[in-house]
Amino acid sequence: MILLDYPFVSDFLKETLVRNQFPLIATQEAMAIMIGHRVNWISSEDAIEKLQKDPLTPVYTNSENSIKWIQEHLPNSPLMDKIRVFKNKFRFRQLVKALYPDYFFKAAQLDELEQMDIKRFPFPFIIKPVVGFFSIAVHKVDGPEDWSATVAKIKQEIEKSSGLYPDTVVSQTEFILEGYISGEEYAFDCYFDQHGRPVILNVLHHVFKSEVDVSDRVYSSSQEIIERLSPAIMEFLEGIGKKIDLRNFPLHIEIRETEPGKIIPIEVNPMRFGGLCTTADLTWFAYGINSYEYFFQSKKPDWEAVFAERKDKQYSLILLDNQSDVPQGDIAYFDFNALARDFENPLHVREVNMGQCGVFGFLFTETSKGNEQELTEILHSDLTKYMVLKEFSK
Repeated sequence: MILLDYPFVSDFLKETLVRNQFPLIATQEAMAIMIGHRVNWISSEDAIEKLQKDPLTPVYTNSENSIKWIQEHLPNSPLMDKIRVFKNKFRFRQLVKALYPDYFFKAAQLDELEQMDIKRFPFPFIIKPVVGFFSIAVHKVDGPEDWSATVAKIKQEIEKSSGLYPDTVVSQTEFILEGYISGEEYAFDCYFDQHGRPVILNVLHHVFKSEVDVSDRVYSSSQEIIERLSPAIMEFLEGIGKKIDLRNFPLHIEIRETEPGKIIPIEVNPMRFGGLCTTADLTWFAYGINSYEYFFQSKKPDWEAVFAERKDKQYSLILLDNQSDVPQGDIAYFDFNALARDFENPLHVREVNMGQCGVFGFLFTETSKGNEQELTEILHSDLTKYMVLKEFSK
């Protein structure tokens, strides 16, 4: 079964639902999103009954907002218990504490931050909402002198995001402070099948422009990345599976590679792949793998066949967010055509509602080996060259 919710559902996911007739729970949000499409509706009542009788019924959610439906209708279910462990970053750290006994983490309330004495904390550390999304209110703290400014920024970002996401998506009050994990950051989509066996669907390198950058501008995938990290990822997933009974369960996970072949999890997002239909759709545009179908049909990628036709290629997901000083109200429109012309092989250009999603859109692109400069340039761009401003009368 699938739970659909705002802020965004891609045309690719909609087409997948219609073609496969996967059962879609008939929430008000889903009915509005899929109006005019021939889908296989299942009532909320029937969906609840089905999940109560068979807790291992596969469920996929496209949006963090969908968790609220599960919380309201199945609050004491095994499904909700698993979601709580993964969604709450503090509880997740407690779960894997034995694996990383020297790792620093601490929970704190928003109103405690200003007066908190952090002088004895290990630096650098990261502060972020215990329940979070899209790097909202995530900051690196290098020393005590940064604390006041960081807390002020967090309060501004929480106030700004409060109208976009509910508490089940971004915690407005509770935060986790945790040790900074050095190394390159990666994200991947996976699922556990009906027998509890993990399946990797993609691995992406989260590229940053500096050590203090926490934005989500560029994620890139390639044969080299997937083949090199898959053994360590599988070992980690099998370890999680021994602690929690995960079956028919999709996940989007962020990790850091601290040294070759060794990874530490940053966070685990349950019930979905990358938010806003990003990483799962990239997996299709890049590798011809429909992650939604693979999950519901318990299929595994044939990576050897996939890579045979994609030598020396890099596939990237580029988030088009406003990192400039230009107020959103001054922008008439974003020139997606101009953006596409600056890339070797744009696979898909996606425009979204800025008011709902907080970004202009996304670019899915293929880059040949030796042409990585196009990715470096967009990583460091504030995107003003693509912003067409409104004309204001003097």
